[in-house]
Amino acid sequence: MAKDLAVVKNDEFTLPALRDMGEIFQEELEGLDLSNIFDRVKIPTGGGLAFEVPGETDDEPETVKEIVGIIIDHHPVNAYWAEKFAGGNNPPDCSSLDGKVGSTGQVCATCPMNQWGSAQDGKSKACKNMHRIYILREGEMFPLLLTLPPTSLKNFANYLAKRVVAKGKRSHEVITKISLKKATNFAGINYSQAVFSVAGVLSFEDAKKAAKLVEGIKPLTRKLEVATDEYINGEVVDDESIL
Repeated sequence: MAKDLAVVKNDEFTLPALRDMGEIFQEELEGLDLSNIFDRVKIPTGGGLAFEVPGETDDEPETVKEIVGIIIDHHPVNAYWAEKFAGGNNPPDCSSLDGKVGSTGQVCATCPMNQWGSAQDGKSKACKNMHRIYILREGEMFPLLLTLPPTSLKNFANYLAKRVVAKGKRSHEVITKISLKKATNFAGINYSQAVFSVAGVLSFEDAKKAAKLVEGIKPLTRKLEVATDEYINGEVVDDESIL
């Protein structure tokens, strides 16, 4: 029989002061460029086992082996570049912020570019399916943004289904720990894969506070356009054999 998840004590994980986040955003950030408002977490290439997170300055990032916090939002994003990606900051030719309908009006599920074998290699998808995770670490007001590449999507789906939802919880009601493991694709190339586990469960009162944070921040998280660094984030190859 599965063990009950342990409730996190109030002094073990501190949520930011409960505020109306929607009102704060409207009053303080209206009219500003918010494309870089969330610090982005980097998944390493080559099978590295440490995340790169923002440091005191943009030029001095830090490395950590795990990220622990509350997932206060997560959603799929898709992006397609008609020309082979060669660096730069060119926006995608089509993108979707919900994984359902692209910016061109095409339905993602039936789009030819979102089918296996549509990429130039004849195996993978021309459109890259990703998933954004906004994770709030202890004592912080704004979450980090971690964009999962296709090779980590199954791990996240299994975590949510088996470790969170199956326990009657929502993702913002548990403390999530994200670490990395090394994997190898069909061509023998190493890459890094995100791994998820439950570090604890919020108390009833803290879970209500977290729900308020979720409600306030979603209007902002669901509007951020897909960035180039999300496309190249930790990915080696998008191949069906490693998903």
